[in-house]
Amino acid sequence: MTGNSDAYISAAAQTAWTVPGLDAATPRRDIKTVGIIGAGTMGGGIAMNFATAGIPVRIVETTQEALDRGLQVVRNNYQRSADKGRFPQDEVEKRMDRLEGRLAIADLGDCDLVIEAVFENMDLKHKIFTELDKVMKPGAILATNTSALNIDEIASVTKRPEDVIGLHFFSPANVMKLLEIVRAAHTTDDVVATCMDLARKIEKIATLVGVCPGFVGNRMLFTRQKQALKLIRKGLMPWDIDAAINAFGFKMGPFQMSDLAGLDIGWSKGATTQNPIRDALCEMDRRGQKTKAGYYDYDDARRPIPSEVTAAIIRDITGAEPVTMPQDEIIETCIFPMINEAVKILEENKAQRPSDIDVVWLNGYGWPTDKGGPMFYGDMVGAKAVLARMEQLGAEDPEFAPAETLRRLAETGGKFTEIDCGGLKT
Repeated sequence: MTGNSDAYISAAAQTAWTVPGLDAATPRRDIKTVGIIGAGTMGGGIAMNFATAGIPVRIVETTQEALDRGLQVVRNNYQRSADKGRFPQDEVEKRMDRLEGRLAIADLGDCDLVIEAVFENMDLKHKIFTELDKVMKPGAILATNTSALNIDEIASVTKRPEDVIGLHFFSPANVMKLLEIVRAAHTTDDVVATCMDLARKIEKIATLVGVCPGFVGNRMLFTRQKQALKLIRKGLMPWDIDAAINAFGFKMGPFQMSDLAGLDIGWSKGATTQNPIRDALCEMDRRGQKTKAGYYDYDDARRPIPSEVTAAIIRDITGAEPVTMPQDEIIETCIFPMINEAVKILEENKAQRPSDIDVVWLNGYGWPTDKGGPMFYGDMVGAKAVLARMEQLGAEDPEFAPAETLRRLAETGGKFTEIDCGGLKT
């Protein structure tokens, strides 16, 4: 389909709610109280969704200081919205009254749904879910907000893996519309149906996906990031790549996005990761916008300015001579691998349908609406063009080898938006 992107996007968002094989008469679990573990940026943002929808929330932190800080951020967010006239001033207190802070996971025992929103550390998540298994009442839904970790592994420490599901909110969780609902190997139909209904109640756009590293959205994002770093090693600079991605229609390119999120996510002092440039920047306390320096330098208005310091670090680490590359080639090198990865996701039955992948990228990552999503855009440029680029990139690195279905589409003139590999299977 290469016609009207607006009509396609609207239809895709509606279709995402349909779960083939899920009986409409499936009983739902009653969700009257929600527990949240972690009052940081994610936990607080997630809590706001439920409090706004009129659902009482119990939020747990490890210290009173962290709890007070988290609840104050929530209050400030609500107050800003009221000051802008988005709802009446007295609504701030009404919403805050639905939030209750606690310091022990055991205090969540009678909640109908609990969402874990702590650091991306499997050992920590194992510890939390082991405790949840002991303290939560029978029939409670145990959810994790992990953005990439294996939910089957998280569920394996419980005696009730059928009650475990992924609810991957996007940051800031009180603003972003997308909710990736991740069905694990043992998740029951009624847990899936309950969570899909709940997503509507808290005014999210939901897509049901399967367990794989990064699920749908982040798995595709990782391929773009890898290619962007390969281009750096060939002699391009972060601002060259970001400018091309901006020209494509994204408000932020890979390195602008990294600076916004914080370069020290998943990094600690002295750590050596697969990205030595990032490591070097962090060691210099260039950790992104929050330190006014990351890949870019930032002025007081947080405007990104190409950095000579970063350029020198990149030249020192890569040893690459400076090169130039047409923006179209940069775009293809970063975007086409995402399309190829989406095809692999469909082949592996980790997404229900191609349009769901477009819903994820439109609502979670700011994909430009005039290009309809990765699958829709694939049809705009054609499978042959995508295949040609992927054969080149795959020759450089087998990880980027073309998907078999991509080859078939190129041979037959088939469409990405019409790929049918049998839907989601766990």
